[in-house]
Amino acid sequence: MKSLDPLEGVAAFLTVAKHLSFTRAAEDLRMSRATVSAQVQVLETKLGVRLLHRSTRNVVLTEAGSAYVQSLTGILPQIREAERAALSYQEEVVGRLKMTVPPEFAQLHMAPIIAEFLKRNPSVSIDVTFSHRAVNLIEEGYDLAIRGTIVLEPNLITRHLGDSPLVLCAAPEYLERHGAPAEPTDLANHACLHFSGLRWGNVWVLSKDGQTLRVPIVPRYLANDGLTLRDVAVAGAGITLLPMFEIGPEIRDGRLVRVLDRWEIGSVPVHAVYPANKNIASKVRRFTDFLVKTLPKDAYC
Repeated sequence: MKSLDPLEGVAAFLTVAKHLSFTRAAEDLRMSRATVSAQVQVLETKLGVRLLHRSTRNVVLTEAGSAYVQSLTGILPQIREAERAALSYQEEVVGRLKMTVPPEFAQLHMAPIIAEFLKRNPSVSIDVTFSHRAVNLIEEGYDLAIRGTIVLEPNLITRHLGDSPLVLCAAPEYLERHGAPAEPTDLANHACLHFSGLRWGNVWVLSKDGQTLRVPIVPRYLANDGLTLRDVAVAGAGITLLPMFEIGPEIRDGRLVRVLDRWEIGSVPVHAVYPANKNIASKVRRFTDFLVKTLPKDAYC
């Protein structure tokens, strides 16, 4: 007898164990009773132990069979899902991929990744909405979102892309004219350039040595676009708080300088998010894998 797929043998055995019947197992698996029996026999031969006691009237699990069922519970679906995931890479990716991405992250990091993905997958089209809004992916028909936040929604799958430290910074020109704040409370005497999309409002939170301060600010300039805030800060208009993925080059070349750098301000977690579904579309899986692989390591710092 030629060797059969060991996973099929496991599936056949678990189905027989569930019903304690080869006939009902065959009906469930849409196989002949003889095929189910053959697969179980191959599995028993491979393991070198009898899993089932068979008689003309009934089927009973052996002690080894009971232990094997307990060990396999929950494992087979995971194996099948892993198998489907691997097989998806043999398939051509087709269709429209609809996603939403924060505009700053898209402008700085996503364009070359999207371009390369389109080159490699000629049967895919991509529809991107640039927005900070946490869209309802399922209700609004989105396949994927990039979010700079912690995602706790149970109906979504989250893939962590990285963490981008938050930084207080200003242009050297501004600091020459106004001086650098020595303590967080000094921010009250400075022009603050603030991102309006923060859920905690007009407050900057700083921590050091177990001490946390919530510093209220009165924004001199308020905007919902991080790159605009960056440019206004570079022009010398004030102090801003932004993630490093938006200001990394400016910090490195000296156009922006950190202030209060002994204080910690936290970080922005960046995630790829898509609806939880046993049959995840290959275009979503392929793009998120490609994103994780190709996103520059300095995108966050």
